[in-house]
Amino acid sequence: MRFSTFLAPALAGMVLAAPRYPELEGDNTPPRSMEAMSEYFTLLASKVQASRYTTRAPSCDLSQARMPIAPEPLPPVSEGLTLKHVAVGRGTQNYTCDVGNATAVPQAAGAVASLFNVSCIAVAYPDLLALIPKVSMQFNLSTEPLLPGANNHRLGPSNAVFAGDHFFYDAKTPYFHIREGDREIGDTYCGLNSTAGDIQEIYRLTTAGGSPPSSCAGQPESFQVQYAAAYWFYAGPAPDTEDED
Repeated sequence: MRFSTFLAPALAGMVLAAPRYPELEGDNTPPRSMEAMSEYFTLLASKVQASRYTTRAPSCDLSQARMPIAPEPLPPVSEGLTLKHVAVGRGTQNYTCDVGNATAVPQAAGAVASLFNVSCIAVAYPDLLALIPKVSMQFNLSTEPLLPGANNHRLGPSNAVFAGDHFFYDAKTPYFHIREGDREIGDTYCGLNSTAGDIQEIYRLTTAGGSPPSSCAGQPESFQVQYAAAYWFYAGPAPDTEDED
């Protein structure tokens, strides 16, 4: 039996999400965004077609995933760390403005996002993952608020499942809570010391949206800009649980 019997429904599930949301924001979708959506669904269809001729299941071994090269090179992953999880964050970048200053520019005030598990996509279909942040921007945020524990979220159009939360603990310290199903992956405050086995480095790639206007003219004291991005989480070695002699 060819593996396509299993792969085709799995890939189709990336398109046909069970929840009624998120929905396509058709009235607000510019032509270039529609081109990105067309590229995404064309690529997805080609993978469904190709799956008819394979007998092997796609791998979900994170050791086989390769983080893409950023347009502006990022520091390399520290020695000894391994990839633990890949997620797409979908939410808002937050900004404040000094409305009394005619020359003021927006100041970053953190972000709030839901995280969605794309670990297996990162391994098996990195070309699809490269498109998901941009394409997901054309689908509305969940009709449910972005609150911890809202695990019925799906990321349109990939149908990636909810995997945690991202917000800022203070003005400069981003916080991530990550899980896969009932299994806790980890909590981390970026910039604070981590212990062995914890998430220690996080790379943000393939960001879509999130940029503020160039000035505060006409802006309120605080506002949000929707964004999506891929996050790669790296952890240290698991702690030794063997009893010492």
